Amino acid sequence: MKIEYAIVIKNKTRLETLIERFNTKEQARFYIERSGGDFKDYETEHENFYGSLSLVQRTLSKTIKNKIVDRHFVPSYLFSSNQVIVVVGQDGLVANVAKYAGNIPIVAINPDKERYDGVLLPFNAANFSPAVEAVIENKFKAKVVSMAEAALNDGQRLLAFNDLFIGAASHVSARYKIKYKNESEEHSSSGIIVSTWAGSTGWLSSIINMTYGMFEFIERSPGKKRTARLTEDQLMFAVREPFASKKTQTGIQAGLLSPNTQLIIESLMPANGVIFSDGIEADFLKFNSGSIATIGTAKEKATLVMP
Repeated sequence: MKIEYAIVIKNKTRLETLIERFNTKEQARFYIERSGGDFKDYETEHENFYGSLSLVQRTLSKTIKNKIVDRHFVPSYLFSSNQVIVVVGQDGLVANVAKYAGNIPIVAINPDKERYDGVLLPFNAANFSPAVEAVIENKFKAKVVSMAEAALNDGQRLLAFNDLFIGAASHVSARYKIKYKNESEEHSSSGIIVSTWAGSTGWLSSIINMTYGMFEFIERSPGKKRTARLTEDQLMFAVREPFASKKTQTGIQAGLLSPNTQLIIESLMPANGVIFSDGIEADFLKFNSGSIATIGTAKEKATLVMP
């Protein structure tokens, strides 16, 4: 199908969020500076972002019709195959968009290379245009990334581009039965993280950094960021702070999931059990007693345009 529109996805800057909270920029400045913070950093970040966004819009307008959609509206936005998605923001914004985009190509732009790592952001505002043109001509290079899926026994399902969290909504311990391969245990823990290849440098990496030396799945690179050894079609799960007691075990702590290997989790929580994805707690499934979740690789994949 012919590409007719570019949908530019953005998020609010920290400065915009502060102004919403305190009503005016000056009130926000007073609060930050009174607390000893550097308000200029918020302003610089805001200016750099909108400088990049303005350049992206001007460049796109020479090639294709385009409109901006705020991240808040992404879950309810109806994407179409005649569109190309242009994400301007941090890596997390790519993750938030990917699970709603289907197989629509995503051109991801880093608006501030001095500030953001940009693991999922191969372009900047000055060099992204050839990628959009390549999508229009259907001659683009892409990395097809697998996503994680949580499917409940009542038919509900949730996708994750980076990771799933399965546990309790509060700081109490999560109680559940877990089945991995031929082993089954009852657990009390701080919950389970299930990470994709794309998300393995994020939340999962922080768990690995905290528990360096965990099993054979960890890359041992002294002085470097520690990440999991995952291929693009694998997931890795890690049980956070499992507690051993007369009733609960700790033998299943981490493992790899492939298209042929799944994780089965049965909730033993009468209330406040949740499954959420990509750090968005508002986007969740209730996971209370009687719920059984099957965790594995989703059939849906994200298409990230590459240089």
